[in-house]
Amino acid sequence: MSLHQITWPEPIVRVQSLSNSGITAIPKQYIKPPSSRPSLAPPARDLHIPVIDLSNLVSADPSLRSETLGLVSRACREWGIFHVVNHGVDHALMGRAREIWREFFYLPMEMKQCYANAPVTYEGYGSRLGVEKGIKLDWSDYFFLHCLPISMRDQKKWPNLPLSCREVVAEYSNELVKLCEKLMKAFSVSLGLEEDYLQKAFGGEEVGACMRVSFYPKCPQPDLTLGLSPHSDPGGMTILLPDDQVSGLQVRQGDDWITIKPVPNAFVVNIGDQLQVLSNSKYKSVEHRVIVNSAKERVSLAFFYNPNGNILIEPAKELIKEDQPPLYPPMTFNEYRIFIRTRGPCGKSQVESLKLPR
Repeated sequence: MSLHQITWPEPIVRVQSLSNSGITAIPKQYIKPPSSRPSLAPPARDLHIPVIDLSNLVSADPSLRSETLGLVSRACREWGIFHVVNHGVDHALMGRAREIWREFFYLPMEMKQCYANAPVTYEGYGSRLGVEKGIKLDWSDYFFLHCLPISMRDQKKWPNLPLSCREVVAEYSNELVKLCEKLMKAFSVSLGLEEDYLQKAFGGEEVGACMRVSFYPKCPQPDLTLGLSPHSDPGGMTILLPDDQVSGLQVRQGDDWITIKPVPNAFVVNIGDQLQVLSNSKYKSVEHRVIVNSAKERVSLAFFYNPNGNILIEPAKELIKEDQPPLYPPMTFNEYRIFIRTRGPCGKSQVESLKLPR
């Protein structure tokens, strides 16, 4: 099936409208199976993801730069996710971006409906991921938009209210592209590759980037559902600007789900499936999910930095050795996205299913 043949299988329901209606029990399509429901008990271990100061990547002191690259390498191999501080993005811009999207979700429904999306590109105002009929849905609405390549950046599809939304989104996305380019160099060097290796593997200047702003309304039964089901991100990497007041992101570490607490003025960086493939599984994409809250809503901005959709992605030949054969076959990101979009979030089963037989 091509992407252009995919349609929503059922009428779209806005979760924010459900929440605002005053219901005390959530509809059955949002109730997860018992094994998939979030536990309200604290995890057995008190773990925190690494916090990495990126300012030392440009330090005149080689030892500080080397130490930072070591921290990046360890975080990518052991966690697949970490906080970054002193990242170069203006803190005021981060705050404006978050608040302008919060304002968007408070607009009247008829204004938001002008941007209702379809699963062909997902671009616009949406409320479900995946197009299998009858699947369990997540307790969230979102707005998805393309940033790169420039040929796909259609600002007419971006909200024109609040009034400065398009301007702020453009400035914010441009700054995050710079941050991603900086991180791609760090990832390459920490894998023992040439500094520009991963950027070239992604398509050089023809990379893709998009953003999904998620709105998680209050939920009367947060123990029965999720804001976003467990998954690993299908692309290269994700730069997440979480809600600065309310925690909700959880990552899997062994048998535990660890709640990520916001760090002031920090981004959360997580490795996606395409970097796991390119690194031949030295870097791990991280399985994560989002829990919801009965008392507070949440807004988060996820910026996805992805390979050009038509380029074959396969393990870097420099990382292949006799005792470390390639674990994945070549596949374009466009091919990978088709079955991701068909099935919706499914843990890490998609990338694991690609592995070659040994």
